[in-house]
Amino acid sequence: MPKPSQRGANMPESPIRKLVPLANKACEKGIKIYHLNIGQPDLKTPQAGLDALRAVDRSVLEYSPSEGILSLRQKLAEYYHRFDIDVTAEDIIITTGGSEAVLFAFMACLDPGDEIIVPEPAYANYTAFAMSAGAIIKPLLCSIETGFALPSVSEFEKLITPKTKAIMICNPNNPTGYLYTSQEMNQIRDLVKKYDLYLFSDEVYREFCYTGAPYISACHLKGIEQNVVLVDSVSKRYSECGIRVGALITKNKLVRQHVMKFCQARLSPPLIGQLVAEASIDTPKDYMLEMYNEYVERRKFLIDGINKIPGCYTPIPMGAFYTVARLPIDDADRFCAWLLEEFEYEGQTVMIAPASGFYTTPDVGKNEVRLAYVINKEDLAMALMILEKALAVYPGRTI
Repeated sequence: MPKPSQRGANMPESPIRKLVPLANKACEKGIKIYHLNIGQPDLKTPQAGLDALRAVDRSVLEYSPSEGILSLRQKLAEYYHRFDIDVTAEDIIITTGGSEAVLFAFMACLDPGDEIIVPEPAYANYTAFAMSAGAIIKPLLCSIETGFALPSVSEFEKLITPKTKAIMICNPNNPTGYLYTSQEMNQIRDLVKKYDLYLFSDEVYREFCYTGAPYISACHLKGIEQNVVLVDSVSKRYSECGIRVGALITKNKLVRQHVMKFCQARLSPPLIGQLVAEASIDTPKDYMLEMYNEYVERRKFLIDGINKIPGCYTPIPMGAFYTVARLPIDDADRFCAWLLEEFEYEGQTVMIAPASGFYTTPDVGKNEVRLAYVINKEDLAMALMILEKALAVYPGRTI
């Protein structure tokens, strides 16, 4: 029997999805699971998007252009203008979700062996996409003790080598919910300019910033316009994870030309998804405000609840809809599996993601988990109670 590739063997498992088989077995036993493990919003998709889906009336579901439908790109450019991001339809390439945008950015900008500095904990799939491109993630460790603030410039510069080609950020951050300050963004800009690096900026959570300070996009940073590659998606802001529509945005014409070769190789992004996404951009402001206010309330409810449980701590996230919490446990991977395999409270349990999968630094995050506040407050209350009950009897409890 032929041997599969070493690349496949080395590819990391998703810390979010690897527990799904255990969850399925728990469900088969009739156990109700509260899902705090994945960023799948429970809020209704905008009516404009649903109406567009129902109104699809075509005799042929054809390929779309490899770069995406022009009218969608034009409407996205208008959307970005609301955030003072000065781009045109020509600067935008539609991708199959934000994930493909990250992958194509790496493939178009990096050669095998090139290094990307990534503050971590970080979205786990960055490592998988870098591995696919033959690039190497160089982690810059952020600490729960400082609320996951960015380390100093000197810590960045310790990682820079002749192979360093890029910095990758997620702002607001998944998994921590951290929102970079103006000072931190300017710090990144200066490093990008000094060493002539690419700045890959994943900004899919821009609608979810819970601070009075202005939202700062990588596209706002002066002097590095040709260095910035922005990643976006409609999945989170319109609760449309399943339509798989994202975008790669850059002023760098040569990068766009390279990205287009990969786009042509995969033919086209999803036609139906683009039709839904385009209609969703017209979503009324009251929908967006209602969604925002709901997440504000859920955030406070979850953070207060976690910090009331003995031995638990989480900082207050200022963006997205995640938080990383430290628990009194020996091993988060073991604990998260135990919750699904061995624990139940009145026929219920909770599913959370071990934070170790969001680090590439060895043996870090062993007692941390990521929680997504994407379920309603009543369910959050039950999930928190179940978590507290579980921690009280977990065999690997550390206090």
